[in-house]
Amino acid sequence: VQLQASGGGLVQAGESLRLSCSGSGLILEGFGMGWFRQAPGKEREWVSYRGSRDGTRDYADSVMGRFTISEDVAENTVYLQMNSLKPEDTAVYYCAATKVGGRVRRYEYEYEYWGQGTLVTVSS
Repeated sequence: VQLQASGGGLVQAGESLRLSCSGSGLILEGFGMGWFRQAPGKEREWVSYRGSRDGTRDYADSVMGRFTISEDVAENTVYLQMNSLKPEDTAVYYCAATKVGGRVRRYEYEYEYWGQGTLVTVSS
């Protein structure tokens, strides 16, 4: 069972990136999926959530309107489209999966599976 996050890189402020989270041994459609990030010297914070089969989407205030979580069921992959990136978006981004549904999951302890992280650097 493994989650693989990818798609990070170095971009300039205002540009876009799309992160991918693919599952091995997990059918991601059946899990609540979250994106978190950890900036240098800061604690990991929740970014976005996609509910399992219920259409739920939610975002942290800091990324609302700029980031979009989506998925390709056939590819067993969840995406985080990040537009209008800002230097403060610089962080290692992690995807995570939870079997527990019912509401938006915003806390690390609510997730059973984690990807390894992908670094996003936004220059000013």
